[in-house]
Amino acid sequence: MHDFQYDEPCMGTVFSFKGHSPFEPSATRHILEQACDILVEADRTFSLYKPNSPLSKLARGEQSLAECPPVVEQIWDACEAWEKTTDGWFSAFTPQNTFDPSGIVKTWAAKAAAEFIFDQGIQDFTMNAGGDVWLSNQIVQDIDWRIGLHKPVSIASPDAGILAVIDLKGTDFRAVCTSGVAERGEHIWNPKAPGKEAANQLLQVSVVARDLVEADVWATAAFAHGPRAIRQINEHNLANPQNQVQAIVVLPDGELNATEGFIELFAKPHNY
Repeated sequence: MHDFQYDEPCMGTVFSFKGHSPFEPSATRHILEQACDILVEADRTFSLYKPNSPLSKLARGEQSLAECPPVVEQIWDACEAWEKTTDGWFSAFTPQNTFDPSGIVKTWAAKAAAEFIFDQGIQDFTMNAGGDVWLSNQIVQDIDWRIGLHKPVSIASPDAGILAVIDLKGTDFRAVCTSGVAERGEHIWNPKAPGKEAANQLLQVSVVARDLVEADVWATAAFAHGPRAIRQINEHNLANPQNQVQAIVVLPDGELNATEGFIELFAKPHNY
């Protein structure tokens, strides 16, 4: 067993894998490289910054959805399903009515990469997908179950620091995703507003869920919804007791609000 860390720049961010492998370092690296090929292929397919990607051609009307790779229709259908689940607060259509599934593609690809690594036999590891975190359910060290939530400022800011630390050990939660404007600016729109103007009622939302894509979608939807998202998620949890999500939001005045079960996730002092 040996420690490893592997970083893959992709999709304008960095995907980091860290953990313990039962294989030789060269074999471990080969598995990680294969997993990251999944990320690269997703970026090649879905990036609207690459003019020759299938999604860019779809946006320009140069090809139909049926002419795109089958995975594009798969993601299209997933976006429609999540829009219904979130009562319309998650939407993959921009104010210009362009299909932009970036609110789901990064974590969808990251989840697939993590599952590949796990299935190959590396099972004690964590993944940080540009700030969205997934934990394997086979983690050994207690400290690796703890996740720090950043303050709603750029990590390059002198005011950067930890807003809170949560501990997922002993829970069913494995994923934490954060949406906000600190790093990427106003990139989330309000799908229910005239003209779909930028959502700006919150500084930041962090969502904890069992599934990485689920956490990402709810973080995006909650940021678009604004302060009332906490009530929506509480109601969702009441209706879905076996598949809850928890969230904490930072309001424009710096105050915090959270779902009813979030307080149970705060890490307790522990000596390592």
